Amino acid sequence: MAIGKRLNKAREGVDREKLYPLADAIKMVKERAKAKFDETIEVAINLGVDPRHADQMVRGVVTLPNGTGRTLRVGVFARGAKADEAKAAGADVVGAEDLVEKVQNGTIEFDRCIATPDMMPLVGRLGKVLGPRGLMPNPKIGTVTMDVTNAVKGAKGGSVEFRVEKAGILQAGVGKASFSEEKLVENIKALADAVSKAKPAGSKGTYIQRVAVSSTMGPGVKVEPGTILA
Repeated sequence: MAIGKRLNKAREGVDREKLYPLADAIKMVKERAKAKFDETIEVAINLGVDPRHADQMVRGVVTLPNGTGRTLRVGVFARGAKADEAKAAGADVVGAEDLVEKVQNGTIEFDRCIATPDMMPLVGRLGKVLGPRGLMPNPKIGTVTMDVTNAVKGAKGGSVEFRVEKAGILQAGVGKASFSEEKLVENIKALADAVSKAKPAGSKGTYIQRVAVSSTMGPGVKVEPGTILA
């Protein structure tokens, strides 16, 4: 009940039907982020795609200019010199067969997973474990790569993976409530730019249809789609 009262109070002053310029929406969301922890600021974008069709899938990765405010644990499947490279770049967990066995036994000590191409026959066995968690390495988003150093630094430095869900909605965390309005605006515009560039050939009509921003515990605020593009 207390949560309901708090949310109702947070909704005061937010017109559920109005579309706000991005900067105004961010200000409203920050003002209503009153939880005892540093809430994550999230953006949801409705896209004019049907992801059930392969030619309308939207996914990618973007490095936010101001980071995410989260400290990600990065796991790397690599051998030899590439394993050493991953450790030097700051990876939290590095291994080959030993790491595969660990994951198969249910121990997953990372939030982002990277693999060198030669490791994929091994890592492929972990599809049922890593896939549902969104952790399976994929060359399309730069997590299957020989450039282990940049992949690890990107993951540690604030890169965000995005993927459209069944209903055509894409969601991503773009920072923390403690971030300044300017930093959150920059991060959202960077995400929107990456999503715009990932527009699939099969998408017809209006691509970015609806946008909303919210904090973990706060109400959603609708945004004028045109204001999120740089």
